[in-house]
Amino acid sequence: MVYALLKTIHLLAAVVWLGGMFFTLFCLHPAAALLQPAERVPVVATALGRFFRMVEVSIVVLLASGGWMVWRVASTTRRTGLPFNMPLEWLIMAVLGVVMVLIFGHIRFALFRRVQRARAAQDWPAAAAALASVRGWVAINMTIGVVVVLVTLMGTAT
Repeated sequence: MVYALLKTIHLLAAVVWLGGMFFTLFCLHPAAALLQPAERVPVVATALGRFFRMVEVSIVVLLASGGWMVWRVASTTRRTGLPFNMPLEWLIMAVLGVVMVLIFGHIRFALFRRVQRARAAQDWPAAAAALASVRGWVAINMTIGVVVVLVTLMGTAT
C-alpha cells in the first residue's frame, strides 16, 4: 500500500512538471507574445516564478519517492536471497531524471536570474533574449521528460 501511494505521488509530481512545461511552451508563451515587451516580461516572469517553485517541490518529491521505491524493491529482493538487478527502464528514468534536474537548475538559477535582472532594469530586449533561452531549455527538458515516460511505459508493457 505504501509503495502504491509513493508511486502515485511520484507520478503526480512528474505530471506537474511535464504538464507545466507543456503549458509554458504551448499556451503561455504564444499568448504572451501578443503583449508588448513591457507587459509580456512581467507576466511571463511571474508565471515562471510560480511554476519554478512548484517544480522545486516536484523534484524533491520525485527524488525522494523514486529513491525510496528503488530502495524498497532492492531491500525486499535481497531479503529473499536474490540479487537486485535494477530494470533498465528504471535506470534510464533515474539518469534522465538527474539530467532534467541539472537542466532545471540551469534554467532556474542562471537563465531566470537573467530574466529577473533585465526585468528590474526594464531592459526588454535582454529580458526577451533570456526568456527565449528559458523556452529553448524548457523544450529540451520536456522532450527528455517525454522520453522518460515512453521508456517507462514500454518497460512496464512487457
